[in-house]
Amino acid sequence: MEIKNVGFIGGGRITQILIEGMIRSEGLNVPIVVSDTNQAALDALKTRFHDITVHLNDNAAPSKCDCVFLALHPPAIGGVLPEISSFLMPQAIFVSLAPKFTIAKLAQGLNGYSRIARIIPNAPSIIGYGFNPIAFSETLSESDRQSLHSILHPLGEFPETPENLLEAYAIVTAMGPTYFWFQWSELKALAMEFGLSEREANIGISKMLGGAMETMFSSGLTEARMLDLIPLKPIGEDEPSIRGILKSKLTALYDKLKK
Repeated sequence: MEIKNVGFIGGGRITQILIEGMIRSEGLNVPIVVSDTNQAALDALKTRFHDITVHLNDNAAPSKCDCVFLALHPPAIGGVLPEISSFLMPQAIFVSLAPKFTIAKLAQGLNGYSRIARIIPNAPSIIGYGFNPIAFSETLSESDRQSLHSILHPLGEFPETPENLLEAYAIVTAMGPTYFWFQWSELKALAMEFGLSEREANIGISKMLGGAMETMFSSGLTEARMLDLIPLKPIGEDEPSIRGILKSKLTALYDKLKK
């Protein structure tokens, strides 16, 4: 099917990221309709993206689009699904951007509507570098999947994955930048304090991170050998506590998403 318009139910952070990513690359040249319960959120979107249409407390308009993105947090999803089910067109593709609600649960909430995909998006999609795992319901044909990919590709990669892995990706790839961005920002600030220009700091940190990832994933070295490549470890004494924080907090969150 040809996607001629796109609707977003929810005008929050992830909607802003996807719309900006699509528009930055000039990859989305169809009408965009957004609904939300917060007028300030809609005003912010309209200020940033002049050509979109916004609706306050009215999910009907975005629900009637060819592609409908559900951009709500899991606690808000259950109450919205029955409301919008009557507005969905038979040929529409319904895309959930949230963890926890499986395709089966979404279909149940939508009174049997089953043309559903699920995506776990991540923030770098805003500049076209997203890694956004996707799972499809069996009712979506290859043509449907290609149509969806045609509007999503400006955002980055959309690897197809088994649905039962999406919550793991939510923890690792969707939330992953938040575990490190503040550390990299601090490292950049220190680099500039120590005398590097902003450009030099940016290049140095970028190259360091790229090389570190290649070493970790491509060198074949064990973790012990890799860690031993650098003799001085200024925060080595804090590593056990950092590992403990990651394990305890992320395991608890994953368990919550899988219930």
